Amino acid sequence: MKRVLVTGGSGTVGRFIVKDLLAHGYDVTIAGRNAPPPDLFSRETGFIPLLLDPKTRFEEVVGGYDLLVHAAIQHVPGRYRGGEGDDVAGFWSSNFLSTLLLFRAAAEAGLSRGVFLSSRAVYGAQPPGVEVFEHTECHPDTHYGAIKHACERHLTRLSETTDLHIANLRATGVYGITHAGGGLKWSGYIADYLSGDSVEPRCGTEVHGNDLATAVRLMLEAGDDQIADQTFNVSDLFLDQRDIMAIVRRHTGCAHPLPAAADKSRYNVANTDKLSALGWKPGGMASLDTEIARLFDHKSL
Repeated sequence: MKRVLVTGGSGTVGRFIVKDLLAHGYDVTIAGRNAPPPDLFSRETGFIPLLLDPKTRFEEVVGGYDLLVHAAIQHVPGRYRGGEGDDVAGFWSSNFLSTLLLFRAAAEAGLSRGVFLSSRAVYGAQPPGVEVFEHTECHPDTHYGAIKHACERHLTRLSETTDLHIANLRATGVYGITHAGGGLKWSGYIADYLSGDSVEPRCGTEVHGNDLATAVRLMLEAGDDQIADQTFNVSDLFLDQRDIMAIVRRHTGCAHPLPAAADKSRYNVANTDKLSALGWKPGGMASLDTEIARLFDHKSL
């Protein structure tokens, strides 16, 4: 049984990754600030306290594992872009330097495979409406995106010079209910819509947490020649608030008018053909419909 260390496995995104790995027979240990709540997962996981601090002895964290998934990030609560708050230097130290030291320790400890959870934020400012590919030149315009991009470049070099094969996953927005009674990232907007309040038109790309978790596992299970030193976009749906509220109205019978449609013409959608070529098949609108139905089943607004 492969032993995998998942940093940030107790977090909103990390939970999907841990649940998927457990369901597929992996021996999972979570490393992070907080241990997972009791009974969150289908079976027991290990736990190692971990601070993203360059002073951390990362060799003591990664020793004894076969695989590493780095999903942790230190940020101002509730924010990724803009997560530096008033401490830009600390944000870079925690999330850039610590990431490099963590993976360097993993390489020296003999781990065979690593996955770095990056972000579509690395693309930054692009020509309006242009589709972005993994080879598209990146122009990150936030500290969050710049850190993710810098980590990608350094981890690719590490992968090329050691036996640790590392894949970077550029994930878009992630949605999904993580536990019974939990909400969705749009729960506030949905509550506004049901109350008859106005909902601002906006759009973006999304992927279900389960589909992101599948992509992570593909990176762990694919051949070295398929993923080594490689970067993959992870995205599924291109949605606006109107699309989401249309599903809400269908499940609730709410008579309020739908929000105005957002202007999607300037958005940069990420192409996922490269990941799909490895057999990745996201859930699409069916998954979104199921999650919104669950939201009302759980009365989680």
